[in-house]
Amino acid sequence: MNRVKPTRLPLLAATGVALTLLLAACGGSSSESPDSAEPSAAATSAAAAEPSEAPSAAAPSVEGKVAFLNASSANTWLQASKAAMEEVGAGTGIELVEFDAQFTPGTQAKQIQDIIAAGDYKGIVISAIDGAAIIPDLQAAIDAGLQVVVLNQIVGEKLDTADPQFEGPAASVLVPPLQSGKLFGELTVQACEGIDPCNVVYFYGIKGTPIDTALKQGFDETIADQPNIAVVAEAEGQYLGPDVALAAMQDVIQKQPDISVVVGSDQAMQGAELALTDAGMLDKVKIIGLGGSEAALAALSDGRWFGDVYGAPFTEGQLAMQAMVAALADGTVTGGIDPLQDFPNGGLITADNVGDYTAQWAG
Repeated sequence: MNRVKPTRLPLLAATGVALTLLLAACGGSSSESPDSAEPSAAATSAAAAEPSEAPSAAAPSVEGKVAFLNASSANTWLQASKAAMEEVGAGTGIELVEFDAQFTPGTQAKQIQDIIAAGDYKGIVISAIDGAAIIPDLQAAIDAGLQVVVLNQIVGEKLDTADPQFEGPAASVLVPPLQSGKLFGELTVQACEGIDPCNVVYFYGIKGTPIDTALKQGFDETIADQPNIAVVAEAEGQYLGPDVALAAMQDVIQKQPDISVVVGSDQAMQGAELALTDAGMLDKVKIIGLGGSEAALAALSDGRWFGDVYGAPFTEGQLAMQAMVAALADGTVTGGIDPLQDFPNGGLITADNVGDYTAQWAG
């Protein structure tokens, strides 16, 4: 198999993306899992990305099965990425087959082993749960002749780069989480201007995972020289919708009612907003989200939230499958891609520039 110099693949034009997402909710690829997990519903309301550049040539035909190792099929962000991968793959003859890890550590190692044993897969796109721990299994897949693309989650120890961190993957498509954490911190510094003390509630997604460790590290580094800012409570939202965060925020309010700012993923901030509204505190607390979802951009436009860090799950899915197609066609190694580099203001959104953004997922 030939390996060539890493290249940046152009974004596919997004004409018709919204229709594709709607259709994907009614059908889409097959789904199978060694644990007999139910397949997810595709994203039904993720908006199309604004195309930044047109493809330079028609995609090559590379028929075959590609496994999508999804950290959680219930996660609406990854549903949008899956829909984009299906759209790109459908134009090349690829059949995308989803495996759901349900955010359960250790599950993906067994899934990779089963995929290798099946003998009829050409590639793996993985949104990893276990970080560096999954590398030996992915290397086994590469040694067995499969192409591997890393999507959205760090697979390695470095938290500040999108580049692949082990030998062999065709591409790694993600926003370095340390960078997103620093943007979190920048927005918090802005929100806390003129407030002393500025008491912050910090929501992890899943505490202890590589992405959440990196987000918090970047956040802490950015606010470290701000003596007026204090993190007075931490909670967990679990990236699965507002319900968990709603209950967690209610607990925080009971224990620590003096709050100035709440930060966390968009799903968690929807729950936090509900709790603050019920407590009559929404007009006193500034909310900062992570994800750039439809819900977040609407809240920013309405003045209910202070800021958000943009996310582009559909773009990530497009780029990941483009890289897979190129790798299967001729062994092209695309390398690391940070999708936020092509978006306004590096992905930092406030009420002043929210109009420059289009949501790529519902939230």
